[in-house]
Amino acid sequence: MSDTIGIAGAGRMGSAFARRLVEAGREVRIWNRSPGRCAAAVSAGAGQAADLAELARCDILLLSLTDAAAVNEVTAQLLQAGVAGKLVIDLSTLLPTDSEAIAARLTAGGADFVDCPVGGTVAPALKGQLLGMAGGTEAAVARARPVLDLLCRRVEHLGPAGAGSRMKLALNLPLALYWQALGEALALLRGSGIAPETAISLMADSSAGPTVLRNRAQVVLDTLGGGDQPGTFDIAGLAKDLRLALALGQAEGLDLPVSLATEERYAAALSEGLGSFDGASLSRRAAG
Repeated sequence: MSDTIGIAGAGRMGSAFARRLVEAGREVRIWNRSPGRCAAAVSAGAGQAADLAELARCDILLLSLTDAAAVNEVTAQLLQAGVAGKLVIDLSTLLPTDSEAIAARLTAGGADFVDCPVGGTVAPALKGQLLGMAGGTEAAVARARPVLDLLCRRVEHLGPAGAGSRMKLALNLPLALYWQALGEALALLRGSGIAPETAISLMADSSAGPTVLRNRAQVVLDTLGGGDQPGTFDIAGLAKDLRLALALGQAEGLDLPVSLATEERYAAALSEGLGSFDGASLSRRAAG
């Protein structure tokens, strides 16, 4: 009989993880601080845990939470309930030092721990096509692979706990910067008579077009036309990861001038109420 999987966090990604794992035939239970948010996962076949003590009875625990404060709060309660012999996989995006500290507490409590933030959003999560960046001991990552392989097209073991978090911030940084760069590029075309459809098509068909533009070209066009689109990886999420990357750089004495300047653009977009919209809304703002 396969291990039961508990998921703490029923946001977009936590719910997608639950649905994917249920469809793969795994027994899943889910918990969220606001119980109503578990509805999508429950309708897909997951059980709902009344509290974290109940969730802690699962063999494998996945954490899909907003930030380090939330992960620290949840892991403190799991430790209180008892995690000896459990496997805890943190899929949240944190600073490496936070992941290292959480790993130390959980392993002291007798658990195996892997930090494995993922690249990708809801659609690839539902297809098991995420990119997994794992940090932890060889034994812990090996134990985690059967679950991670259901969620990810590739799982790379990068080093000890914290290595996955470090790689995730490095992976997301160019994406956060891209939306501002795209807007500045489009500003060069202002008044030229070149249609946005033509410009985006050419960019997507060239070395100037990363995967996110090719996949979301229509969203970008709709946004440029004045219709901001809800984001699967929205401006608020991008801004959070950009802040974490800057915090890591500052802690390690790195000079990140482009990132620092772009963070100001995200702060302005958030102040304008664009946080829940796609990164293309930042491009629209920059394009003028």
